[in-house]
Amino acid sequence: MIVVKTPFDEVIDNIVTEHYHNHRQETHSDLVSLGIFRDLMQKCPELRNDIDNHIVKHWLNVRSPTKRGRKMDLLIGEPDTSGNPDLKNVRICIENKSVITAHRNRDARFDDLYEVLQDLHGIKSEIIMGATVMVGISERVLNIPDGVKSHFKKKVHVFKDTVVPRLSSGDQKLWDDFSEDISENRMNDPVQTMKKFQALPTRKIGLTHVRGYDYILYIPVFIDNVNPPFLARENNLGIDIDAEYQKMLEKICVAYRTRWHL
Repeated sequence: MIVVKTPFDEVIDNIVTEHYHNHRQETHSDLVSLGIFRDLMQKCPELRNDIDNHIVKHWLNVRSPTKRGRKMDLLIGEPDTSGNPDLKNVRICIENKSVITAHRNRDARFDDLYEVLQDLHGIKSEIIMGATVMVGISERVLNIPDGVKSHFKKKVHVFKDTVVPRLSSGDQKLWDDFSEDISENRMNDPVQTMKKFQALPTRKIGLTHVRGYDYILYIPVFIDNVNPPFLARENNLGIDIDAEYQKMLEKICVAYRTRWHL
């Protein structure tokens, strides 16, 4: 029984509505960021009080000041005089990644998480660093943005009218109709992906001098854009999605209270 609907359930709901996962857009990362912010507001009275009193604000997709200038998914902190984020006064950073379409991308996503950790810890070591990683468990994925959709560049209406309604509906003919657009995942890829991300440094709440994430949450998902998507609450990765999500929220709340309200 699901006590609280997680932001990742909302991602699945969005895929059902839109019919496919578009890894080229920020839609799903934004849903996760906003959901986590909402749940932190409910779970952390100190944070809620700081928000209500306009001491801190939240922002999505803020560009890093570093050479690569990559975007940071969710920041919570004290604004500057113009109401914009001041990285020296950021209190929470949450990064959302997914390794679904092709598990070979795990190296690039690992690098993303490692780099933002280095960047922000160098600016302020007390920043609470959290990360979520949606791990795809399907053995193959129909690549829509880079594959199927590319065949309809001059006939976008045909794609929308004749292909989109079939996606994530269980229509097995899609595998044959667009066989050249399938990304294959090996059976052990989900485990290997988790092992890769588990190499990221982590730290205990009181050890702010340690350069590491305060919490990394793994979410097994079944998304192949052909069959109906779902959160893999029953999985062989040993992950209790709902319990782990609550642990992440609780740890962030404890860290927030410890670092800014004691």
